[in-house]
Amino acid sequence: MLSYQHAYHAGNFADVHKHLVLFAVVDHLLRKESSVTYIDTHAGRGRYPLDAEETARLGEYHDGAERLWKTRERLAEDPLLRDWLEGLAAAQSQRNPKALDHYPGSPWWLAQRLREQDALRLFELHPGEHDHLSRQQLPDRVRHVHGDGLSGLIDALPVATPRLCVLVDPSYERKAEYGDVADTLLKAMRKARHGVMLVWYPLLPAGRHETLLEGLKAGGLRKIWRSELRVASPQRERGMYGSGMLVINPPWGLDRRLEDAMARLMPLLGDDSHYRGDWWVPE
Repeated sequence: MLSYQHAYHAGNFADVHKHLVLFAVVDHLLRKESSVTYIDTHAGRGRYPLDAEETARLGEYHDGAERLWKTRERLAEDPLLRDWLEGLAAAQSQRNPKALDHYPGSPWWLAQRLREQDALRLFELHPGEHDHLSRQQLPDRVRHVHGDGLSGLIDALPVATPRLCVLVDPSYERKAEYGDVADTLLKAMRKARHGVMLVWYPLLPAGRHETLLEGLKAGGLRKIWRSELRVASPQRERGMYGSGMLVINPPWGLDRRLEDAMARLMPLLGDDSHYRGDWWVPE
């Protein structure tokens, strides 16, 4: 089933959470000179005009990226948020740089920080989304593949560079995807045990993300940082109430930087917002 298009949700609170974590991880990786291969298994379009029909229909960015944009001068007191917001500013059109008119997806965030020695491989299975992605202006070191990102990740390992960073960000349209992601991560870690793996998951009332967590638990993974942002009560009847990120082999110091940044974001995201960051240790 290939009905999901992220343009309807671009720039929402989950995007802010996901890309802030990704940005922080990449920031740590860039502190060393050795080359990195980045793999994005569910790339999407790359950059989303906020006045596009799909994005404007739900306008979810109003409660996400736009809230940060409007208070960016105050948020810039935090180093991580300052640098992330500078990146967000660079993604805007030149006709009015002070306006928020685009939201950058993970391919943009990754491509903008590539060095000469690094590589980026983008997977996108949806034909329409891949067509949008193929028309993005990306560096020559970026390769985009029209295909399944989970199987593509396994086929791509091991990589030629000393270091690896993977973002796994499915739509979870199918319930089975939670288990598929867990199985893929376990296979990937056997082929690249020092790789940094990030996986996003939605927090829904049905609690299906527990299938993902249980799958990783059964596989014996231990060094995992869990980051969860909630903007509504888990007891709501339907809809996404939060966003989750797991970071396998997280860089040292990531936890503190994210906690400091998220503490500044909480007042912007509503009275029900809550952030939890902890080392996820399977029992």
